Amino acid sequence: MAKLRVGVLVSGTGSLLQAILDGQDSSYEVVVVASDRAGVLALDRCEAAGVQSVVVEFPKGEAREIASENMARALRSHDIGLAVNAGFMKILTANYFDIIGVPAMNSHPALLPSFPGAHGVRDALAAGVTVTGTTIHFATPDVDAGAIILQEAVEVLPEDTEETLHERIKAIGQRLYPEAIRLFAAGRLKVEGSRVHILPAPG
Repeated sequence: MAKLRVGVLVSGTGSLLQAILDGQDSSYEVVVVASDRAGVLALDRCEAAGVQSVVVEFPKGEAREIASENMARALRSHDIGLAVNAGFMKILTANYFDIIGVPAMNSHPALLPSFPGAHGVRDALAAGVTVTGTTIHFATPDVDAGAIILQEAVEVLPEDTEETLHERIKAIGQRLYPEAIRLFAAGRLKVEGSRVHILPAPG
């Protein structure tokens, strides 16, 4: 069985990208990494792994739709079967999802549908919750609204800052994301409406 070809979108240090690269096995391989910024550490990780990369800058305003199209075409040109957002901090317009032609995934540092948006960790702390976590979900044009694949809770400690809590959440996400990709590659994710069913392993 051929490996699932994965394209990864990044914006920063690439710690989540590194976990996805390290998690490669007989089920999937990262074939292209796309960034909205040049010179980020994530691209250095990509180069070290021998993976092709591309930079597509995301201007503000109406040009974002053009950038989303360019990003989608950059991934699609590598014949991917799954597009993965790994710390990608730009909002993609709907045409991105139409053009890539394959499912997309995202990670979020909270237990969706609670605390969506760019500041999930900060918002959880401000709300005074005692438990938050991380979510791996299918990405859609609606931000942080796709069907949930995997979630895991993280306790909020009394002494937590945004930085300390985020580090523990990131560690969970780095473990869950490769698992979600492997489940997809194995055909074990069945979406029914807003719910994802994880099917048993064959045999």
